[in-house]
Amino acid sequence: MKLRKATGATAAALVLTLTAAGCSSDGGGDKSGEKITVGIKYDQPGIGLKTPDGKYTGFDVDVATYVAKQLGHDPGDIVWKEAKSADRETLLQRGDVQFIAASYSITPARSEKVDFAGPYLLAHQDVLIRADDESIKTPTDLNNKKLCSVTGSTSAQNVKTKIAPNAQLQQYGGYSECLTGLENKVIDALTTDDVILAGYASQPEFKGKFKLGGFKLSNENYGIGVQKGSELKAKINTALEKMVSDGSWEAAVKKNFGSANYQPEPAPKIGVIVS
Repeated sequence: MKLRKATGATAAALVLTLTAAGCSSDGGGDKSGEKITVGIKYDQPGIGLKTPDGKYTGFDVDVATYVAKQLGHDPGDIVWKEAKSADRETLLQRGDVQFIAASYSITPARSEKVDFAGPYLLAHQDVLIRADDESIKTPTDLNNKKLCSVTGSTSAQNVKTKIAPNAQLQQYGGYSECLTGLENKVIDALTTDDVILAGYASQPEFKGKFKLGGFKLSNENYGIGVQKGSELKAKINTALEKMVSDGSWEAAVKKNFGSANYQPEPAPKIGVIVS
């Protein structure tokens, strides 16, 4: 009788040990049903947006959902977490998220703190103007124009210092305010990454009202951030390569940016950073 009890206890201990081992994965795991926490933007239409009814939409959301699936997680296993620009490295370093897909440009400074899979999208700084505006055809045409920037953003300042020194900067609290000003002709142009501009322009209330300048003022290589040294980097790269090859990447682009006539660069090669 004592032998049977000891055997049962040993078996129970073995189960607990295996269970614990299964939970101490690198982040993400490879078993369906296990939760995975993913960082995204909540306030960028077309990229990462939390809608009033609690749903999540956008290109980064579609990319993250595809990647999670390749890691063994169904959409219902994903726990979405807001990853504001200033918080992204901290979220990864603390282990609050397994990976981040949030218009996250790969830069040398960031790469010192976290690792990046990808890139999965090559964006460019651009301007958004009214669809009927024929006065802004080149970047230098922004001289003497009212150029909107979001407080704390460097995009508009880059234009003023490097391209159009006579541009009149107008600082607003958010992109939606810039869009309202653009629609009402209070400002002449809004600048940030082209993919972000396309996302806003694709919103139902703005369809047909705006157009991208197509100026390609910078290169922004969007990557998926993971904790430094994480084995997820290689797994996510494999997932991204599959997403491109099976057509899912192109479908996600058309789904999220099609109505803005956004023409993205071809899917970038994994590990190739365009400077």
